[in-house]
Amino acid sequence: MSLLSMFKGKGPSGFGYGSTAESVTEGLDLSGHTIVLTGCNSGIGKETLRVLTKRGAHVIAAARTVEKAQAACDEAGGETTAVACELSDPASVQACAERVIALGRPLDAIICNAGIMALPTLNQKLGYELQFFTNHIGHFILVTSLLDTLAENGRVVMVSSDAHNGAPKEGIQFDNLSGERGYSAWANYGQSKLANLLFANHLAKRLQGTGKTANSLHPGVIHTNLARSMNPIARGALAIGAPLVLKSVGEGAATTCYLAVHPGVEGMAGKYFSDCNVGKSSSRGRDEEMAAKLWEVSEKIAAEVAA
Repeated sequence: MSLLSMFKGKGPSGFGYGSTAESVTEGLDLSGHTIVLTGCNSGIGKETLRVLTKRGAHVIAAARTVEKAQAACDEAGGETTAVACELSDPASVQACAERVIALGRPLDAIICNAGIMALPTLNQKLGYELQFFTNHIGHFILVTSLLDTLAENGRVVMVSSDAHNGAPKEGIQFDNLSGERGYSAWANYGQSKLANLLFANHLAKRLQGTGKTANSLHPGVIHTNLARSMNPIARGALAIGAPLVLKSVGEGAATTCYLAVHPGVEGMAGKYFSDCNVGKSSSRGRDEEMAAKLWEVSEKIAAEVAA
């Protein structure tokens, strides 16, 4: 627990900054629930896997390789299915979706947790900047492929971040998705997290009237291996300050688990959550026109890279 956890109170939900994945799911029986989770093998994804299986859910746990996913499942125990899902590889994402569909289980939740952060230099995949392609396009392909499998009242949970505030001033740079006209490690990471948020918002609109929902969240700042791409000085400063300002992994996974399974979220859609309560995104995060354009562009990219 960080020192901040001691001073920040609880919100309207009854939970807050210091709540953990275990505390927000306490007393819930998730037997019979099936949940897809990306990034299951480290950080808040690993904690999410552990807690949801502890509560009785069957978690279809995805990592870059099936070996990594299986190792996480073995450690978590409970009812799991390990699958490979390399989000930067459309063929891997599609194979993952087909594997999930073949299980024949309605999905109570799809948790899009995996991601890469602050790559120091421009990396591309299939002509697109890698953070945008991995964090957004990979999840876009996965979720849209699984929508028909989503159960009645099923939930899509997008792990975004307050880092979306650091996206370029115009928001999504539709004329620079390759990154070739300018690249910044943190601005492009912020753009990918803004894309996660806008995707959830627009998906929520498209799901209106179905009983299915989509929301996004800021997990808090957690010292996980997402920071592996940061320079050594920045990583060192992060480690020194961690006990003061950073959430524990349990606290970091709390909002994810809350959105995925808590009865208090039933019927809520198109919201951005922080500390297990409705928060406020940037103005760009509420830009419906940009969200609609992102969906259209993402569909075109998904079709292009699948060809």
